[in-house]
This record gives sequence, C-alpha cells and structure tokens, in this order.
Amino acid sequence: MTAAPTGPPFSVDDIPFSAHGSWFGISPVLAEKTRAEDLHLVSHQNGMHAVLRLVPLDAATGARAETRVEATPGLLSWTGTEGRVDLAYASPDTVRVHGTGLGFGISAAAHALTPFSGTYFYRDPVDGAYVFTSYETGRRYRITVLSGTVAEVSGSGDVGAGDRGLTVIGGVDGSWEVAVEELDSARAPFRSAVTFGEVREAARQSFAGLVEAVAPWRSATTPAAELAAYVVWSATVRPAGLVTRPAVLMSKHWMDKVWSWDHCFNALALAPGCPDLAWDQFSLPFDHQDESGALPDSVTHSEVLYNFVKPPIHGWAFGHLRRRLPEPLTPARLTEAYDRLTRWTDFWLTARRAPGAALPHYQHGNDSGWDNATTFDPGRVAITADLAAMLILQLDELALLAGELGFPDDARRRTETADAIQAALLDELWDGERFLSRPADGGAPTRSAGLLDLMPIVLGDRLPAEVRDQLAERIEAHLTEFGLATEHPGSPHYEPDGYWRGPIWAPATVLIEDGLRRAGHERLADEVSARFRALCESSGFAENFDALTGEGLRDRAYTWTASSYLLLARDHLRRAHTGTDTSVTTAV
Repeated sequence: MTAAPTGPPFSVDDIPFSAHGSWFGISPVLAEKTRAEDLHLVSHQNGMHAVLRLVPLDAATGARAETRVEATPGLLSWTGTEGRVDLAYASPDTVRVHGTGLGFGISAAAHALTPFSGTYFYRDPVDGAYVFTSYETGRRYRITVLSGTVAEVSGSGDVGAGDRGLTVIGGVDGSWEVAVEELDSARAPFRSAVTFGEVREAARQSFAGLVEAVAPWRSATTPAAELAAYVVWSATVRPAGLVTRPAVLMSKHWMDKVWSWDHCFNALALAPGCPDLAWDQFSLPFDHQDESGALPDSVTHSEVLYNFVKPPIHGWAFGHLRRRLPEPLTPARLTEAYDRLTRWTDFWLTARRAPGAALPHYQHGNDSGWDNATTFDPGRVAITADLAAMLILQLDELALLAGELGFPDDARRRTETADAIQAALLDELWDGERFLSRPADGGAPTRSAGLLDLMPIVLGDRLPAEVRDQLAERIEAHLTEFGLATEHPGSPHYEPDGYWRGPIWAPATVLIEDGLRRAGHERLADEVSARFRALCESSGFAENFDALTGEGLRDRAYTWTASSYLLLARDHLRRAHTGTDTSVTTAV
C-alpha cells in the first residue's frame, strides 16, 4: 500500500505521533531520559506510562525487522526491504495498523505483573479480541484482528513475570490489519466498514483543517508553522478525569500537564482560528480555582496540584486574547472572566502581601514559573519586580473590565491599586539601573544577572521613559545569536542546560517582545522575534534551548514553544505587510 503525504515530516524521537483528542501517542520516549529502541503506545491517563511495545517483524523468521520510521501528521510508517507497516488514528482512542510483507508484534511493555502493577493479557471470549489491562493507566487496550493471521500468542492469562502479546502476519495476499483501542471497562466489539486508506485520509483532513484555521497566514517565510500547528494539535486531549475541557497538554512526552501560565500562550495562538478551543485553554486552570482565589500549579488527568502557584500573567493574557479573537466575548464570558480574575488578583493582594507590605511576594521560584532563576538565590521567599509588574497589568485589565461591566467604583479602585504598586515598585526595587529583589521577611535588596529582573519591561509605556530605556539596553545584552538568555552568558552562574539559569525560553521571549514594542523599542522587539523564530525553524519546539548553540533541550515537543512561534510568526507577517518590521530583509 502506497501512502500519500499527510503534512510536514518529523522525527518521532523528538515529537510523539498522536492526534487531536487522544490520550496516547506512539513514541520511543518512555519517560524523561528514557528512550526505547522500539516504538511504544504511551498513555497519559494517570501519568505517563508505556503500555504496549510495537515491533515490525520478519514475516518468515519472526525476528525483529530492520525498518526506517517515518512520520507525518496523519501517518506513521515502518518501512523495510520486505514490506511496510502503516499506522493512523481512526478516532482519538483508536488506531488502525496495516501491514504488507512484514509481521507485527504487539506486546506488554511491562515484563512483570504484580497484584498492583503491570499489564495483564487475555483473549476475550465474547468477541475473540486480545486485551491488555494496565494497572498504571487503569485502562484496557483491545486488539481486534481485522485481516491476516495471528501467528503466535504468549502469556495469555498468565500472572507473574513473563512476555505477553501476540504476533500478526499476512494472509493469502500478504497483508494484515488490526485495530488498537484504549477503553475503560467494556464496549461493543469493534466493527468498521471504513478502509485503512479512508482512515488515513480522514486523519490527513483533520490536521489540514486545524492548520488552515490556526495558520492561514503561513508562507515561505514561516517554514515551521505547519509543524508548530501539529505539535499543538497532537498534544490536545479530550475531557477526561480532572481535565474539564479539551486541553492542550504541554507535551505528550513527560511534561504532560497544563501548568497555570503555560496555557495562556496556547490560548493566544489558537484564538484567531479556534476561538472556543482558545477559551477552553484560558479557562481550564480557573475551573480548579480554590476558595482563596489561587489557581493550581498544574492540572492533569488524575491530579491537581496546589503546592505552588504560577505568576499572574492572566490579565495580560486576557487582554491579548480579546484582541485576537475573531468575535467579541459574550457578556456571560466577560462576567465569568471578571469574577475569576478578581479572585486571582485578590489572592496576590491578600495571601501574598505581608502586613504593611505594598508589594507581593513569591514563596518559591516555582511560583514565578522561573523555578531556579538566580533571582531566588539570596532567598526563596522573595519580593521580585516581575511579580509586581504582572500584577499591575492584571489590575489594569480588571479596571477596564469593571468599567465595561458597569462597576465604576471597582474600576477606580483597581486603577488606584495598580498605581500604588507601581510607585512602590519604583521606590523599593529600582536602583537607577535595574530592578532588584529582596527577601519578603526583610533584608537588603540584591541584584542578579538574570533576565527575570528585567521583566518589568512588560509594563511598556506605563514605565517612565528612562526606566524602560535602561531595561531595553540590559535586555539587549542578554540577546545571543539565538535569542534571550535567561542568565547573562557572562555570569558565573550561567549554565548551558541550567533550566532558567541560561537557556532560552518561549514565554520570556513573547512577554519581553510585547513589552519592548509597547515601550517604544520596536527595533529590538523585531530582533528578539526574528532570532526566536529562526531558532524554532532550525531546532524545533523544545522546552528550552542552549543560548549559545541553539540546541533544543529537555522535552523536545513543547506546545507553548510551538504556540509562541505561531504568535510571533503571525504578527511578523502582519507587520511585514505594513512595512513596520525592521527585521524583514525580503519582500513577503
């Protein structure tokens, strides 16, 4: 069977093969720093768990066949000298696998089976299907043979350690096909009149529709747009467990959560073409807002964590979301956003301001999203300039919303609070050259060589001209060939793979690029955008990047990186058409 192209090719070593809505993907990456020789079905229900090992086999000998793995958004293929195996999603919980000339082994990834872990395997007497039940995911994985022959079955009904699985080979015509389903407890036997070719074409069309909605503006000058769209599309899961809405996970590798600031960048990228999905991304953490008004640190299928929070960038994000949506938000949604943002803002003004303090504090670097930034070296419980700046923007957005909704007193009060916090920010943390931080329980202010201390540029023209100009000059000193280093490369604390102590990150890039523009530093903003876009085009959509080499680091399929590329690329093209982007060197 000859397969038609279904979009940009990619390596499954970097990006899992998956589909919109699915809770599982096909990947050799089984956990952080754990990579298998063979591809596995990896589920993200109850955490990240490799469930099934998928192996192309020599049809004559049953030995592992040497194959080349190729992936495009609608089709995954193993190609060898004797034949090929193709896999495509028929629905979010079902894949179809078709082979010609090669056999195929489907086995439990876990060798051991205990009363509380591992995978049990049996043949269902109801329909003859083969079923794996996984303790780790709490789900079943049903294999229905649609054509071909089951050549071998091992470990059916066995307990304890051992191999469990089946081997499928071709029938008279040399081909075979199976359906693999992830399900809860039971469902009707698998039946389908749809051919594998039709499944493959439907998968291609599903992705093509998303690309056209999210990036209709793409061009030769934005060559990574389709792959960025795939990273976002394929990491989206349908509602299940504690995930109350369709959700874009940060990755279908090990970073398989929705953190309460990452989601904002996905919402903004989706807003112009997928407004309802964008609204869901913005709203999901607020569905778990606690009685204090705090958002959780993260949400995933089976856990919501409250031990940390994330920074209050949601006012900034909400304002941008409204401007990017194709239609105005309804009064009901505006009211809902106002109530939720009010509670989130008041959390920072009450629970995170010490008695008599004008400025709020973080309890740990994790609260800022910049977990181990050098700003927090003098003290983890810290008053920092970035937090005050983000809170000011959120108060400004609340004031605008209050005015629209008919609450003039609230609008005035929010504006006064924002102005008071900005006055305190400049009075307490500005030293005439840069912003400082200080321990929340007292102590001398300190400076760092970290980019976090320069984040108040997000205030744009709200800052005095001399302050924003100084910040822009210092931000430019962090700009390497590839983008903004989160720790100045000349700092003794700089680490090439130091998380927030050097590497380039997407959210910092987007926030600073936007702030520079509003601060009147368009040329520098253009350069920041251009270098980050070029970085993604050469190194993909990693969690972060080595600031001096551009190498992708950590999780290599990160959605907020892909979404940030889409945001910056779209805005770059819009400016290029008006001739206002100084990074443009060729006509668009």
